[in-house]
Amino acid sequence: MGLANEQGNSLKEPESRHMLIKGPGAPPPKKERPGPLALRRRHCKVAPRDVFTDTMLAVGGWTQDEPSCPVEQFCPEYNEWRVAAPMVNRRGNAAVGTLGGKVYTAGGQDSIRCYANVERYDPHTDVWSVEIAPLSSPRTGVCLLETDGYLYAIGGWDGITASSAVERYDPVLNSWSRQAPMRTRRSHSGAALLGGHLYVMGGRDGDTVLNSVERYCPEEGSWSACPPMRSAREGAGCTAYLGRLYVAGGRDELRLDLSAVERYDPDTRRWSPVKHMTCKRNQASLVVFNGALLAAGGSDGVVHLKSVEVYNPESNTWRHHGSMRSKHPGGALVVLS
Repeated sequence: MGLANEQGNSLKEPESRHMLIKGPGAPPPKKERPGPLALRRRHCKVAPRDVFTDTMLAVGGWTQDEPSCPVEQFCPEYNEWRVAAPMVNRRGNAAVGTLGGKVYTAGGQDSIRCYANVERYDPHTDVWSVEIAPLSSPRTGVCLLETDGYLYAIGGWDGITASSAVERYDPVLNSWSRQAPMRTRRSHSGAALLGGHLYVMGGRDGDTVLNSVERYCPEEGSWSACPPMRSAREGAGCTAYLGRLYVAGGRDELRLDLSAVERYDPDTRRWSPVKHMTCKRNQASLVVFNGALLAAGGSDGVVHLKSVEVYNPESNTWRHHGSMRSKHPGGALVVLS
């Protein structure tokens, strides 16, 4: 996926200005060779609207050496990543989520402090807005999840301790409200929505890397314990795929970066191992894009990665699937469906 290798060398440079995948004023490149996804669309018997319906963005990524917080958007029509407008406030480990067709970033940190500010990105206009109500307190390593028209900010680290706080954003009122806290303090945990419940797993409570899992019922406003993961991990990628929860990568209690993957079946309430990814990925992104499960970015313990790999559930295997244009240390991939 994408016309760039792991070193970031583009096989064909797109225009230097920000290029939108959708929206007005974004003419397609001339004489571009179609990628494999575009060929698939051309020869597929399914109507085009059923083939490419998702928009995927890689958001953020900050270090003292690379403080650019890059944003890029994947264009399946031309099988490449294209540069988008960077975040307004440059910071690392900001939580990234989606709500109402837009991308939100919340919290994060730089080398001095944690932040509470929230930004919103409109992929149709390629513009970031900072006129969004901030979190109730500054923290990094927060999870952001959308459900029922609200955005939930869960846990995080305030620079001193891990938090069990949960708050809900109402886009109509542009305000956050406190919800029932988690049973356990967590930062840098994984989170996903499945079956109308918000699942939160792993992370760090301040001293210990966790394997515990809990889920939140928005209707009842309460948390309940779930069976623990097979492995304790923080900074793992997490998403729901084919009716199960998948957790990939992260870092264990020995601070070793992981390639291990496991999945949870809510019917049997059991975790089972999945084939390891081809790379170790701490702070990995795990997303479902146009029906495919992708793992991207993160760190292997030596370098920050730009590579993407895709999972085949039939053969239980992962394979390399191209690379993003930029490194996104502490950033995240998000998909707008």
